[in-house]
Amino acid sequence: MRIVIQRVQHASVTISGRQKSAIQKGYLILLGIEEADGMEDVEWLCHKVAGLRVFEDENGVMNRSIIEEKGEVLVVSQFTLMASYKKGNRPSYIRAARHETAIPLYEAFCQRLEELVGRPVGTGEFGADMKVELLNDGPVTICMDSKNKE
Repeated sequence: MRIVIQRVQHASVTISGRQKSAIQKGYLILLGIEEADGMEDVEWLCHKVAGLRVFEDENGVMNRSIIEEKGEVLVVSQFTLMASYKKGNRPSYIRAARHETAIPLYEAFCQRLEELVGRPVGTGEFGADMKVELLNDGPVTICMDSKNKE
């Protein structure tokens, strides 16, 4: 399971011209899921996200978590994070999980993160053509992979 976390001033996702979710200050998280992922990946990543200290404290040091900041979260599924680009110029998505695996894990990720941060989590729509808009703050962008915990 891979995520890209972007600290944002605001972010939104629009599907077929209609805004599905929008947040103010917080995280936009792009989530990629592979067939080998499970609930242990969800749990590990959600705890890392909830505890990540990338918001500035009163001294201007990145020392506050999303929980302390009372920030908002928007999670968008993105199978292209699982792209393999080693052979040729056309990415392969063979590692990306099929819907029957990915959808329950996406929903579990959103629900668990909601529990940990104590706020509703905005979502996109799995498999939809989404337009994501954001204002990256910093910019602060962090990539995490549950298969690379060391």
